[in-house]
Amino acid sequence: MKALVCKELGMADKLELVNDWPEPALGEHDVLIDVKAAGLNFPDVLIIQGKYQVQHELPFIPGMECSGVVAAAGADVTRFKVGDKVLSMGAAGTFCEKVVAHESGVFPMPAGISFEQAAGVSVTYFTSYHALKQRANIQPGETLLVLGAAGGVGTTAIELGKLMGAKVIAAASSAEKLELCRKLGADELINYNETSLKDAVKELTSGKGVDVVYDPVGGDYAEPAIRSMAWKGRYLVIGFASGPIPKIALNLTLLKGCSLVGVFWGRFAVEEPEQNLRNIEELWDLFASGKISPVVTDSFPFEQYEEAFNCLLERRARGKVIMTM
Repeated sequence: MKALVCKELGMADKLELVNDWPEPALGEHDVLIDVKAAGLNFPDVLIIQGKYQVQHELPFIPGMECSGVVAAAGADVTRFKVGDKVLSMGAAGTFCEKVVAHESGVFPMPAGISFEQAAGVSVTYFTSYHALKQRANIQPGETLLVLGAAGGVGTTAIELGKLMGAKVIAAASSAEKLELCRKLGADELINYNETSLKDAVKELTSGKGVDVVYDPVGGDYAEPAIRSMAWKGRYLVIGFASGPIPKIALNLTLLKGCSLVGVFWGRFAVEEPEQNLRNIEELWDLFASGKISPVVTDSFPFEQYEEAFNCLLERRARGKVIMTM
């Protein structure tokens, strides 16, 4: 089958598109998925460089999430049948024509969305919902600052923050990206390429600061974001898309009475599976009612994988970057 293979660690130019990768074997509790689209995430960039917390033995197929149609089901599979439209998420292996996944890691596609949209649901919405609900315990009337707000997870944080009753301040690097944030419901906008993040937050909150910071960016924006927190604020550590992992002066948490809160959806799903399933059920209800809709403005044919990676790396993406089969 056709597959995008990492045979040596490096950037996307080191990947190889092959046509003779063996099809995966189907276990009794597994589902075989004909992949229609796959989501590209920043961890994928780290994984192919060997810089992620999960390491894979070479050669391997990268890719953490996909959508498609069930082509076969193992003898003991009870939740799916051939022909079902589904999405799946795992540690790696989705950048190919066919994926085998344990049925516990497969979910029915939400109604009313395309394969391209569904391919980007799991990493983004699962992360943001868990972050805002369990980790931040965000309350109606609180203020939420979203960094990297036009990206894959950022757009979902805007949508979900608004539904949870927060006032949302979206911060991004261009007017075009901020226009997307406005359309998604952001109450206030900050272009942090043109103005001081700390000064802008101070002005927008009349000096109070923000209750929750959602930060998938890290780097130079982390410290000014923490300095912009309100008393008892919660700073959500989502990721480090800018590259450097910031080093935080812990006296800031003392002065602000704030918390630095790690968000790792994968570990949460393992440690608290029942709560995770409740989150997913609640998200599916939001999809069905039309209250949330995945943003995909950057979609590439599978063969243009280098362009897809570069779109993500160069921070040009608005919403989720998707590769289609």
